[in-house]
Amino acid sequence: MQKSSQTNVKMGEKMLCAGTAACMADIMTFPLDVAKVRLQIASSSVKQLTSNVLTLQASGLGPQYSGLLGTLFGMARNEGLKSLYGGIVPGLQRQCVFASLRVGLYEPVKDMYTKHLNVGESATSVMIIRIASGITTGAIGISVAQPTDVVKVRMQAQSRGTGAVKYSSSIHAYQTIYRSEGIRGLWKGLGPNILRNSVVNAAELVCYDTIKELLLSYGIFRDGLPCHFSAAFSVCQARQAGFLGFYKGFTASFMRMGSWNVCMFVTFEQLKKLSAQFNSERQSNASKTSLAVLAQKATL
Repeated sequence: MQKSSQTNVKMGEKMLCAGTAACMADIMTFPLDVAKVRLQIASSSVKQLTSNVLTLQASGLGPQYSGLLGTLFGMARNEGLKSLYGGIVPGLQRQCVFASLRVGLYEPVKDMYTKHLNVGESATSVMIIRIASGITTGAIGISVAQPTDVVKVRMQAQSRGTGAVKYSSSIHAYQTIYRSEGIRGLWKGLGPNILRNSVVNAAELVCYDTIKELLLSYGIFRDGLPCHFSAAFSVCQARQAGFLGFYKGFTASFMRMGSWNVCMFVTFEQLKKLSAQFNSERQSNASKTSLAVLAQKATL
């Protein structure tokens, strides 16, 4: 996220652009996220229950599927197409909060650290600032957005194929969790989530920021769509190298996050560009208006 022609984009505008871009990416890739959650739950349930599919179904976990495509087609066939977007509302709520903070605040926090820490301008110092900024905004974002994360995962996990629907809507889920588990229930798992999301956020944003800077500094691309796409695709490769084989559902997770990151970063950059252009035109029009007023007064 190297500074370029978008330096006149304010912090609030960057946060709005980040949240909007993340929501658009979520809508396009959400079925892959649902499939990832189902595969992970299925794997965990088999180990815990050590029983057959009928027992799993009776426990309310619904039909069990194998593989990414098997999960997607099986859910669509047994539970309806709507099941592929189960939890989309809290998912969008999560992105409106989480992405707005973790992505939208990254550049302002990075500028603040650069100004106040005085660690120098060496490559190592710049990298330290970037990593610290990514960790900071990731921790802030998930600390605020944790309730939406809890609701999203629970709504994705519930099965409509067996009628085992505990939450009828996101509002109902928030209310049910609060009544049965208290306020702590909405922030359940916050500690591990802070650790995970701060590290992942730093890895994604630092990778994107660094690759984009290299592409621009070596003149490989101008600050435009090809540059943004290439930098975002590099983030996908970094995730693949870092998380391969760590858990069941990796294929779904990688495809989801790979396509999600490309969509989010590219859309984010385009929205920032549009915002910068709008601000420039507004400032230009304001200057022209001021000059016209001064000229009119001078003739009086």
